[in-house]
This record gives sequence, structure tokens and C-alpha cells, in this order.
Amino acid sequence: MLVRFFRSEPAAAIVLLFAAVLALIVANSPLSSTYEDILGTYVLGISVHHWINDALMAVFFLLVGMEIKQEALDGALSTPRARILPGIAAIGGMALPAIIFVIINMSSPDHLSGWAIPAATDIAFAMGVLAILGSKVPLAIRALLVGIAVIDDLLAIVVIALFYTSELELGWLAAAGVTMVVLALLNRSSVYSIVPYISLGIVLWYCVYQSGIHATLAGVVLAFAIPAKSSSDLHRSPMKTTEHAIDKWVNFGILPLFGFANAGVSFAGLEASDVFGPLPLGIALGLFVGKQLGIFGAVWLTIRTGLTTKPDGITWAQLYAMAMLCGIGFTMSLFIGGLAFADASELMDQTKMGVIGGSIVSALLGAYLMNRASRAKLVDSLEEGRQVEPRL
Repeated sequence: MLVRFFRSEPAAAIVLLFAAVLALIVANSPLSSTYEDILGTYVLGISVHHWINDALMAVFFLLVGMEIKQEALDGALSTPRARILPGIAAIGGMALPAIIFVIINMSSPDHLSGWAIPAATDIAFAMGVLAILGSKVPLAIRALLVGIAVIDDLLAIVVIALFYTSELELGWLAAAGVTMVVLALLNRSSVYSIVPYISLGIVLWYCVYQSGIHATLAGVVLAFAIPAKSSSDLHRSPMKTTEHAIDKWVNFGILPLFGFANAGVSFAGLEASDVFGPLPLGIALGLFVGKQLGIFGAVWLTIRTGLTTKPDGITWAQLYAMAMLCGIGFTMSLFIGGLAFADASELMDQTKMGVIGGSIVSALLGAYLMNRASRAKLVDSLEEGRQVEPRL
């Protein structure tokens, strides 16, 4: 039974949610000081918390990079026309949450570095919710959600690289550049062994870490370098082999550990002003309001102007529910929050409240609306297909 659970589609989202809830319980228990001490312990000159966020999450970004590459090659984003709807939707779904956040936090300049926090979507959580709803949800909705989330991840990576980079160390940046060139040459030379890619990926991570650019981006660069084609029809491609090898470790190890290390926030001495202050409110409303209106508005405008057509077999109500589910920002939002407020623990606690609050409301209401819209569509389909017997 346990094996069946871990093989199920929503399992990763459930485990991640459990880790986040456990973090909240521990942070508000007598174990809270132990929790903080462990995360603050230094190993090889780096704290446990940074090992999780900077090193282990690079493996997560490696998986994200491979998923982006796969979708671009032969998935939901494999043709220019297929990229139009999810591409515009993803841009709308990142722009409006950021605008809402900035408007609400305009009078608090020290908060403005967190503008990108509500712009992210957690694909694992969103797809997990759809999996729980089962076969009632059309495949076209799943494909569109994957397309939006993949482009969202790609844009989030660009945002991290451009806006959350500290002072650059040009020597280490040059070393990273040389390593990238070697990786590209390996790919062009049709080297199919995964060993040199992983070895150089570790070197690249260290160079990027020392350069001032966030080290997790090394995972994305490595993903783009690993060959997507195999040496023969009898073997998996290096990319597929790597994806298969790390998928379970990321979903059931790294992400829950990240959730446990980053979701813990103490409610001791919490006041209403802390919950409804501009920072948590801007994040929560950005995720819940900005995501659904930004994505649905962009989808509606794109279809109405004739740039593309509405996917077959889905209703506007289902599209709206899907847009709301994209407001689940959990993992990526917490990650960007950690970059924005790395040296401000009080602001990070408020960030966690906003991310958790906005994500939970988006998940619950989005799941309810998707279930209701899918049931209504099923009833309509049955009534349309019902034949009336001819009168004699």
C-alpha cells in the first residue's frame, strides 16, 4: 500500500504539504530552538540551511531544467503555436502579482525587493491537486497547466539571475563560463556518458556559488547541456537517465526537506498587524488575486483576439479554476523569498505567512471550482449524448 502511494501522482504534493505542516508544528513547540540550531549549524563552512537552499535545491533546478528542455523538444511547448497561449498566460501570471505586491508595499521600500515572490507557481503542488481530482479533469487542462508552469519556472530563473545576484566575482564567473563551454563541447561531441556532465556540474556549481550568482542556476545550465538524444534506440538518453535517477529523490527527499527547513514560522507574540501587514498581504493577494486574474485575463485576451484558439474539450470555468490553481506558489515563492530577505528573519517570517496563506486559499478554492466545473461539463456531455427514442 505504501509503495502504491509513492507511485501515485499526488504523492509528492502530499509529502511536501506534510513537511510544511510539520515545520509549523515544530516551530511552535518546545523543539523550536533545536530546529533553529540545527538549521544554523555550519558544515564545511556553510550552514545546514544554506546547504539545503543552495546545494540540494540545485538538484531540484536540474530537474526543472530538464523538464523545460523536454517540453520544448517534444512536449507541450514543442511548436511555436503551442507556446503562444501558455507563454502569454505565464507572462500575465507573473506581471499582475508583482504589480499588486508593489502597489501594496509602495510605502515600505525595504519590502520591494520581494516583488517576485508572488510571481512564482509551484508545479508539483498544482499538478498534485489536479491528480487528486482524478480523471474528471481533461488532459488539455493538464497540458496547459504544465506549459504555463514550465514557462513560469523559466521566467523565474531569469528573474533570479538578473535581480537576485549579489556583487559579482569576475574570476569565478570566468571559471564558470569556461566550465559551461566545456559542457557545451561535450554535448556537441555526442558524449553520452553522464559521468563527465555530473562531474563538471559539481565544478560549475562551486564556481557559480563563489561568483555571486545564485548557485542553483548551475543546475539549469547543466540540464541544458545533458544530451536529450540517446546513442542508440536500445538505450535511454542521458537526460532521461538522469531524470529517472533523481526524480524520486527530488520529490520525496529534497523538496520535503526544503519545505521543512523553510516553512517553519513561530506564531508566538503574533499580532494582527503581522498577518495583515503590507508584506504578507501583498504576497497573499498577489498569489490568490494576481495569479488568477493575470493568467485568466491573458488567456481570455489571447483567445478573443484570435492569436490562438481555446483548447478543445475544456470550458471557460475550467480555465478559470486552472488559473486559480496557479496561485499555489509554495516552493518557488519561498525560495525567492529567501533570496529577497536573506538577512531579515522578521521579514522572512512575514513572507512565509503570505506564501502559505495565499497558496492554501488558491489550492482549496481552485480545487473546489475545478471539481464543480468538471462535474458540470460531464453532466452537459451526458445530456447532449442522450438519445431520445422516436415516438411510434
